[in-house]
Amino acid sequence: MLKLKKTNFPIYLSMLLLAALLVSCSKPGGVRVLKLGHGLDTSHPVHAAMLYLAEKAEEKSNGEMIVQVYPNQQLGTERELVELLQIGSLAMTKVSTAAMEGFAPEIKILGQPYLFKDDAQQARVLEGPIGKQLLAAGEKYWLKGLCFYDGGKRSFYTKDKPVMVPQDIEGLKIRVMESPTAVNMVQSFGGSPTPVSFGELYTALQQGIVDGAENNPPSFVTSRHYEVCKYYSLNEHTAIPDMMIVSTKVWDLLSEEEKTWLQEAADESAVYQYKLWEESVAESMKILEEAGVEVLHPDKEPFRKEAEKVYELMEETDPEMYKLVQEIRKY
Repeated sequence: MLKLKKTNFPIYLSMLLLAALLVSCSKPGGVRVLKLGHGLDTSHPVHAAMLYLAEKAEEKSNGEMIVQVYPNQQLGTERELVELLQIGSLAMTKVSTAAMEGFAPEIKILGQPYLFKDDAQQARVLEGPIGKQLLAAGEKYWLKGLCFYDGGKRSFYTKDKPVMVPQDIEGLKIRVMESPTAVNMVQSFGGSPTPVSFGELYTALQQGIVDGAENNPPSFVTSRHYEVCKYYSLNEHTAIPDMMIVSTKVWDLLSEEEKTWLQEAADESAVYQYKLWEESVAESMKILEEAGVEVLHPDKEPFRKEAEKVYELMEETDPEMYKLVQEIRKY
């Protein structure tokens, strides 16, 4: 019999309690219960889309499939939730494709700066063969993509000075996600990329651990980072979508009918989310204006030019990925 040291017992007990909570694919009384955890605030439009997904899954299944949504990092950080999916202890999560590149490297293509020339091109790529290829890219890592959600366009927000040209980033500590692509992008502008958990970013900004960050308008608002950062420079350097993913360990337990219910619910939630996102961006910009944030519209061309350093490096170090970039640019 395994003997546990007294010092390890609380950790062991916590693991047992977590495992009991995250029964990811239970079917009591013939009802399939799927747990979906994520890190966003309940006011975020992507959270609303996930509630819509749950509603549609229950509706399509006549109550035989229940998706329980746990927001606000209740079940862990973004990375922890993905790891729980990999072992089958959690059924679903929403993850930024920037964070997914740490699990499925091919997905890093979507985090490249100025990859898409406009929204229409991005939609054509994500809804076409390349999008389907990328949704499937995580399956060998036990992560199946169901759909993309609009993650908007990411821009810089800073505490002490506005960013109008790439040179304004030089010397600034800019918070980035745990993404090599995001790190390379900030470095291409001369900044110092600093990975910080999104949940800890407000405090990091307050305490001067970082000088600024980059994100889309709804996330800037729902996080209340605008209370600390009064400059928002809409250079829109990346358009990184989110992904709804499911554990393949859970997916493989579903019947074909259950898989259809869940996939259709996810697809419909994506359409709904795109509409919510557009409305949320407009509302967010209004809130920022009322809060006294200085919203700036720098010329994007200098940023686009500096970002080409990322592609020059890619052509040398990852020719296959560079080939995919060229294919995307033809859409």
